[in-house]
Amino acid sequence: MDDRTRLRLDVAYDGTGFSGWAAQPDRRTVAGVLVEALDLVLGAGTATGLTVAGRTDAGVHATGQVCHVDLPAQVWAAHEGRLLRRLARLLPPDVRIRAMSAVPATFDARFSATFRRYEYRITDAAWGADPLRRHEILAWPRALDLDRLTAASAGLVGEHDFAAYCRRKENATTLREVTRLDWRRDADGTLVATVQADAFCQAMVRSLVGAMLVAGDGRRPVQWPAGLLTRRERSSEVTVAPAHGLTLVAVGYPEDPAEYARRAEATRRLRVPAEA
Repeated sequence: MDDRTRLRLDVAYDGTGFSGWAAQPDRRTVAGVLVEALDLVLGAGTATGLTVAGRTDAGVHATGQVCHVDLPAQVWAAHEGRLLRRLARLLPPDVRIRAMSAVPATFDARFSATFRRYEYRITDAAWGADPLRRHEILAWPRALDLDRLTAASAGLVGEHDFAAYCRRKENATTLREVTRLDWRRDADGTLVATVQADAFCQAMVRSLVGAMLVAGDGRRPVQWPAGLLTRRERSSEVTVAPAHGLTLVAVGYPEDPAEYARRAEATRRLRVPAEA
């Protein structure tokens, strides 16, 4: 078997026209589009093992997604200086590979990750979202109070069982550690929730946002979102916020490449595959 080179790809996409990340028959997905472009440039099946840090749902965007693929070492040597530009010419305008680099074979885009960070954007302007940003900002029909949103988020930080906020999967844990959850209001009035955790279960971020929004507009007490953490099943009271307001903005990895394998092994012991 020939030597392989592992490549890290840093990817951005507008999720509007995609049925999520994961390849699906007869559906347009980010993974499917990337594999198609790689096959056209390098030959069918030359790039193998496409693995992503976090499989985003349909309609969710990314500016900081990370994935990896493996290539024969001689193929990478032949294409290294021009592969990024060749792929840019082939890829559709709603997905870009922003950077690519050779990494140790122990790097795993998914299991070596130390955190995923998302941002959710909302406007409570009476006139709604700016037409040019309607695909990335949720228009909320009620006034939102930043102090109430901040108070609602405080009790959700830390390690908890987020069963009330997750679509449960068989044999999958809903225990997660949220290391950051805060709100800001930008100069243009847009409210932005930043949520960071070691990993997320499916629909967790949008469920957390949905719970905080009804506290932020006064329909629920600010203590209500944290109070749901006592539940051991998904709460039917929580409305999942629409996908288009959510963007994956960053994925973290150990600074020392020697730690990639150790981190991957530890993550595999902790949990089974999950989606955010």
